[in-house]
Amino acid sequence: MLFNYRVLNLLGFAGCIGGLLFAILFLQQTLGYEPCPMCIFQRVAMFATGIFFLLAAIHGPKGGGRWGYALLTVLAAVIGAGIAGRHVWLQSLPADQVPACGPTLAYLMDMFPLGEVITIILKGDGNCAKIDAQWLGVSLPGWTLIAFVVFAVWALAVPLLARRSRV
Repeated sequence: MLFNYRVLNLLGFAGCIGGLLFAILFLQQTLGYEPCPMCIFQRVAMFATGIFFLLAAIHGPKGGGRWGYALLTVLAAVIGAGIAGRHVWLQSLPADQVPACGPTLAYLMDMFPLGEVITIILKGDGNCAKIDAQWLGVSLPGWTLIAFVVFAVWALAVPLLARRSRV
């Protein structure tokens, strides 16, 4: 069976954007959950993953170009999975091992260079260790981790599924 390369990438893009809209419009705007700095970084990684899916769909390369886009998409998804994995780890720490709560992302951006802000955020703090919500016993960062893994697998599957497609 032939699969259209562009459509498969657009489905990946739609999944990423759907996840972002769910986080922003439902979890944040409707339920009132404020994203911690690690959540914001995960959103950036999800956006990057979606953008690579979209660029692949728009460009529609043949041969090795498809693998190039797949690897860029996987790279963005793996970075996001790493951040989400760190977030899940912070949430699993015993209460006495949770780091102290830190300043807001806006404060950090005002006071430190970007590289140092990224390092501080990736270390995590007490704000990131708080579990606001769970579904089926899995926290929001846990679901984000699962989504990143699915998107990475999807990105690698697209060139294989579409390898005989002429579009």
